[in-house]
Amino acid sequence: MSHQVTVMSREGCSACVKAEEDVARICAELGVEWTTADVDSDPEWRAEYGDRVPVILVDGDEHSYWSVDELRLRKTLVSEP
Repeated sequence: MSHQVTVMSREGCSACVKAEEDVARICAELGVEWTTADVDSDPEWRAEYGDRVPVILVDGDEHSYWSVDELRLRKTLVSEP
């Protein structure tokens, strides 16, 4: 079983674009699937994450926000889910 990474982002967010690029690179290197979700597409997501985008979720749990903590993310992704 592998981890699942989600980048909670929004349109027009330059920090979100950078986070998506970082996550794409890291996940490709480690063979981990990832996806994005627009916080503005769901009122609950907007309330939960809207003021902190980008938010990186690993297996549905908040891992980091505003930027990708690359070393921490790599360490998490190589551990057992």
